Amino acid sequence: MKLENVATGSFEEILIDDGFYVLKIQNEGVEPQQVTREINKRYIQFHFCLKGGGKFVFNQGNYALEVSEENSLLLYNTQVDLPLDLSLAPGSWMVSVVMTIRKFHSLFSDEASYIPFLNTESSEKKYYAQEAVSPAIAVVLSQMINYNLHPTIKKLYIKGKVYELISLYFNKSTDADVEQCPFLVDEDNVKRIRRAKELIIANMAEPPSLPELSKEIGLSLKRLKEGFKQIYGDSVYSFLFDYKMEYARRLLESGQYNVNEIGLKIGYSTSSHFIAAFKKKYGTTPKKYVMALPNV
Repeated sequence: MKLENVATGSFEEILIDDGFYVLKIQNEGVEPQQVTREINKRYIQFHFCLKGGGKFVFNQGNYALEVSEENSLLLYNTQVDLPLDLSLAPGSWMVSVVMTIRKFHSLFSDEASYIPFLNTESSEKKYYAQEAVSPAIAVVLSQMINYNLHPTIKKLYIKGKVYELISLYFNKSTDADVEQCPFLVDEDNVKRIRRAKELIIANMAEPPSLPELSKEIGLSLKRLKEGFKQIYGDSVYSFLFDYKMEYARRLLESGQYNVNEIGLKIGYSTSSHFIAAFKKKYGTTPKKYVMALPNV
């Protein structure tokens, strides 16, 4: 494990296994943070932006891919090296998972046809994919950034979380091929569903009903439900519950609000209802969670 702290950010590299490691990069400064690392063509890369945004530069600056908040980037190319050259914007957090293709194949040896770039036809091709981060993945990423554990078990904890992260990333619905789904090919439909997500987040304390939401975005109730599930991997209100709990967790960590105030902010009229919901999600009460935080 390697950890580098600077005045405005941090870079941590955690070795999970031979040819398998995690990078945790946080830029809390006011200037972009440059991060470089050699990564050769034997590796596959997963980059998850939890907060802010960053730009990945390739081919001596001739090509770049941007990753914004709550989005991910997958990079795979057996023909050329893809060294890490990242410009991380101020106030941004990035978690990257890098492993050898051999190691990656071993995780999915029985499911090679399920993952597009694992099948025989694609084994020698490049594969780049950008996807939105689901609420479930966002929670795992946040846990990987914010854990408070004894140093002797940190590696074990991160190892468990990174396997959970990869599992969630490839948890596609068995009854819908997301990449081939006609719904997702229609850019207008995608924009409407994203608008629905923005509306429920903006009004999370008093979210609109599904009929109200479908009317607001101009999609039928059926298409709203199906489209939301296909894009975000969850139902509208399950997504909102996960988002509210993650938002509440961040407010708790800020130390600026008490339990009752946070509950009201996310739509719980009584603190007991909020406490029950928080415990359902995280397995502990808000008070116990705060007590376990460092420097509290």
